[in-house]
Amino acid sequence: MAKYRKLGRTSSQRKALLRGQVTSLIYNGKIITTEARAKEVRKIAEGLIALAVKEKDNFETVTVDAKVAKKDAAGKRVKEVVDGKKVTVYETVQKEIKKDQPSRLHARRQMLKVLYPVTEVPEAAAGRKANTKKVDLTQKLFDEYAPKYAGRNGGYTRIVKIGQRKGDAAMEVLLELV
Repeated sequence: MAKYRKLGRTSSQRKALLRGQVTSLIYNGKIITTEARAKEVRKIAEGLIALAVKEKDNFETVTVDAKVAKKDAAGKRVKEVVDGKKVTVYETVQKEIKKDQPSRLHARRQMLKVLYPVTEVPEAAAGRKANTKKVDLTQKLFDEYAPKYAGRNGGYTRIVKIGQRKGDAAMEVLLELV
């Protein structure tokens, strides 16, 4: 018996397809795809969520001093003239950050091997680069999905059959996080 479905593609195309669909599933919470693809995506996604559940509390909180640019009421950086040059004024602020333990860092890197980077574009500024922001899907896995699924022993996804696709009569399904 085979370990995985080939999905009629070369290995590089198949890996890219599965990575894209897993990324989309974690970002959106559900995707519509064929039954064979959904079963393959489910394996990968459930592994990532299980990894996040296992490592969700494996960090320590550390207080650090950070230099932050001082800003005026309009949100622009405050500058002062020193030796004839405009220099930004910085102030020191204490911040609390989460520092991953080695096993959680390893888990994060394993997730990043599978997930593609996602950039969120606001509706109002569609087509412009301004106001876009990168979404950290590993953080979403650790902060949202891990506490949600902490009490479950697997079975984080559900496949619901929709019907046959018009073009090739392939069974379409809705793959969603429970």
